[in-house]
Amino acid sequence: MSRTTVIERILIRGVNWVGDSIMTIPALRQLRRVFPHAHLTLLVRPPLVGLFREADFVDEVLALELRSAREYWRAVAVLRARRYDLAVLLPNAFGAALLTFAAGIPIRVGYPTDGRAWLLTHRIPLRPQWRREHQVYFYLHLIAELGHRLGGMERVSFADPIPRLTVSEERKREALAFLAERGVDVSRKIVVVNPGAVNSRAKQWLPERFAAVSDALLERGDTSVVLIGTPAERATSETVRRHMRHAPIVVTGETSVELMVAILSCAHLVISNDTGAAHVAPAVGTPVLVLFGPTEDFATRPFSDLALVIRKPVACAPCMRRECPIDHRCMTDITVEDVVRPAFRLLDEGRWAHAFVASSDAGERW
Repeated sequence: MSRTTVIERILIRGVNWVGDSIMTIPALRQLRRVFPHAHLTLLVRPPLVGLFREADFVDEVLALELRSAREYWRAVAVLRARRYDLAVLLPNAFGAALLTFAAGIPIRVGYPTDGRAWLLTHRIPLRPQWRREHQVYFYLHLIAELGHRLGGMERVSFADPIPRLTVSEERKREALAFLAERGVDVSRKIVVVNPGAVNSRAKQWLPERFAAVSDALLERGDTSVVLIGTPAERATSETVRRHMRHAPIVVTGETSVELMVAILSCAHLVISNDTGAAHVAPAVGTPVLVLFGPTEDFATRPFSDLALVIRKPVACAPCMRRECPIDHRCMTDITVEDVVRPAFRLLDEGRWAHAFVASSDAGERW
């Protein structure tokens, strides 16, 4: 009997953040290709369910909280009762492997990181060049090796590694209706601005500069500006609004992840710090201008030719800190004009002035 007939039910332990989740999509699509007849369940945190609302590469999205011991053991019981044949671990954390071990899933595949090698039945070695590759390839190579070892139906293809999400016309209509109800002129070009960064103050560009960019966009006369973000970022959006001469529409904290995805799919342009929205936008077909400072953009920038990264070279970056101990120069060196110029060009011409090449050996070349 072939391995593919034995592996009928697969649990994929998803990653924990929106942006990281987007970067796993090419790997998830390839897993479906490798095991076309298996039932694929993607396990994620509840807030991420809406991200995969219309995903055609998994059969089911399962949401389980793991914040307390009670929730953890409930999750173990749920997974054990479902009798999965294979667990694919996309996160590198020890806890992800421990959960599937405790649930008795017989085949557990992942990278042997975080001291968890003994919990895995199939340890996929890290490639020597993994630190020189985009994160998308980190997940793709895991699936490629998994398929090779477990006898998948097809080999993993690296020909189209760009993350893509589907948003139906119905969901787009609902998103436009939501925006119109809040005063957005949806007949104009919609520019979505995401000025926050919930897990890092160091990632945030100055609110007054986001305000200046938003004012410049509104003064064109052909755009509507919408500020978005999580409930934790509402204060940042309000600060941006207070610095503006014109009135944007603020929906920060009012949208689920599912609605946020649909709104971004309706936009003509997204301007964002290094956050989840910056990855969602190109995945749904919307150009994004993303500002990088303390984080490493080479491996984690939005993986698409719809994304334009703006960053200024400074000696201390990337530092990967969440709080800047000095003067935040990696972000303050980015001027209003640095953002307005490419934003206007995109709105006028419909394209960025750069070329994008996806390479599994060298990452992107700009």
